[in-house]
Amino acid sequence: MYTTYKHIEANIYSHKLWTACIDPKELKNTYDHLLKEIGFTIVLFNEHDFPEQGYTCFWLLSESHLAIHTFPESGKSYIELSSCNKSKLDLFIQKTNASKT
Repeated sequence: MYTTYKHIEANIYSHKLWTACIDPKELKNTYDHLLKEIGFTIVLFNEHDFPEQGYTCFWLLSESHLAIHTFPESGKSYIELSSCNKSKLDLFIQKTNASKT
């Protein structure tokens, strides 16, 4: 089997944000849906609950990754998307900003 790959410029674009949502199920569902809606290719998903300390999950994407870390003691979560596909990252930013209004 022969696989061809598209040559891309070696660039990574990133977007970081904080949210007041700390519910793991809501975060997982929201961002999984958003990644699929935008057209990111999910290679792997993994998550871990830290009892009384928070929750961490990440999506390994063919375009890089999305990670979420909750800080329940502070009432907020940190979200970071890194991608080599600027147009998909821009759409992610646009959609996350639109959901705030």
